[in-house]
Amino acid sequence: MPKHVRLISFLMICSLWSMPKAANAQALIPHTLQLDGAKLEKQGLSLAQEAAQLAQFQQVELALPRARLASQLAPKNDKVWLLLGGLQLQTKEYDGAIASLKKAQSINPKNGDILFALGSANFQQKNYQAAVVNYQDGLKLKPNDPEGLFDLGNAYYLLGRLPDAIAQYDKAVSQDKKFWPALNNIGLINYEQGNTPEAIKRWKSAVSLDKQAAEPLLALAVALYTQGDSQQALNLGEAALRIDQRYASLNFLKENLWGDRLLSDTKKFLELPRIQAALQQRENSSSAPEKQPTQ
Repeated sequence: MPKHVRLISFLMICSLWSMPKAANAQALIPHTLQLDGAKLEKQGLSLAQEAAQLAQFQQVELALPRARLASQLAPKNDKVWLLLGGLQLQTKEYDGAIASLKKAQSINPKNGDILFALGSANFQQKNYQAAVVNYQDGLKLKPNDPEGLFDLGNAYYLLGRLPDAIAQYDKAVSQDKKFWPALNNIGLINYEQGNTPEAIKRWKSAVSLDKQAAEPLLALAVALYTQGDSQQALNLGEAALRIDQRYASLNFLKENLWGDRLLSDTKKFLELPRIQAALQQRENSSSAPEKQPTQ
């Protein structure tokens, strides 16, 4: 999977959903002369609910202004600032995101999700050592969080601390047996270290957990092809690219932490006539105009 950045936890979104909705008509009566702080805060939390719901469906541009206004109406709520910071991360407003997240942290220093989000901000800016510190601090508050462990593993990976990365990925899997991205990334490290059989084992385990996981499926296809199992490799490769054609891009794979050895082998695999034909067929089908119903 794309190496996700923790922006907004589902628990936090659910907690916003459970907040009482504001009685907007009462809060905005035109002739009210004295502002009611409690009602304004409720309205802010209602806006945060809307923003969280929009964010869940990737409507970030619609969510962001609601979250900004929510932070003004409910300035003492750490979850609102966390929501705003997460949305700013998605739009790559890094300075604003860090400011929002630090505001959230000043309100509630015991919220581990805030530290994880700060780690994501540093991670996206390639400040991996700072990200490590943020993730470690977050894990002190939420030591069994599989996503936090996974994020720390990714930061170690990009610092070249591979044994530390594997240790964190293993911990993530120990906390969530179905957390296949950690298994996938162990496979990435195994492959770069020349341990193809172990990488294949990890990727097979990841695919067994999620048949629609395109990343380990393609990695498995490439590894099997290098081992001489051409027919199965081609079948798996076609299946992976049917699920998500983005994995046909070497740049996309590199962003997802694929190493030089695997990228080199993948380039050769993607150039195979059968894989090229499958990509062309999918491109043609996606660009073909929809047929109009006959009268």
